[in-house]
Amino acid sequence: MLILLQHPLITHKLTLLRDRSTSTKEFRETLNEVSGLMAFEITRDLPLREVSVETPLRTSRARVLATEIVLVPVLRAGLGMVEGITNLVPTAKVGHIGLYRNEETLQPVTYYEKLPDTISSAMVLVLDPMLATGGSASEAIRCVKGKGASRVKLVSVVGAPEGVRRIENDHPDVDIYLAALDEGLNESGYIIPGLGDAGDRIFGTK
Repeated sequence: MLILLQHPLITHKLTLLRDRSTSTKEFRETLNEVSGLMAFEITRDLPLREVSVETPLRTSRARVLATEIVLVPVLRAGLGMVEGITNLVPTAKVGHIGLYRNEETLQPVTYYEKLPDTISSAMVLVLDPMLATGGSASEAIRCVKGKGASRVKLVSVVGAPEGVRRIENDHPDVDIYLAALDEGLNESGYIIPGLGDAGDRIFGTK
């Protein structure tokens, strides 16, 4: 299921991400802010369990998270979303999947995979700022499922209809969270209007 998160603050900050004049520092900071804002909605359905705590006045029943959260950024651009979410969920574990897109075939190539051993019992958030063709995201989801993950959400900032359809076809059990659904892809497979190459803008490599 596609979920569009169109909070005014997210929409405002997304405009800053789209602006080609936004500096590397501002882009990196804003992407973290957007990711943190999105995390509120993404974690809305996390289960809770009861615990007993001692307040300054008395013993009280309270609730805490009942499941572990694992963040899996798709390298390298997904790294730009981790800090914004771990600021809210500092106990989250972080795995990594390294993928790059073959510029001729537009197909994903895996070059690195390191995931926590507890991934099968966790809520897994696959992080990739751009959902373009959907190839890399689909492969990343396949990887985490292959390690036993059964509760998986895909978190991207901007997506194209082509990518959404790919994920819906390949992984109909995975919810897709976007801040914006853009027009589509150009002949090179980049999102239009998009925000450029997220990895290059995060790390200042172009």
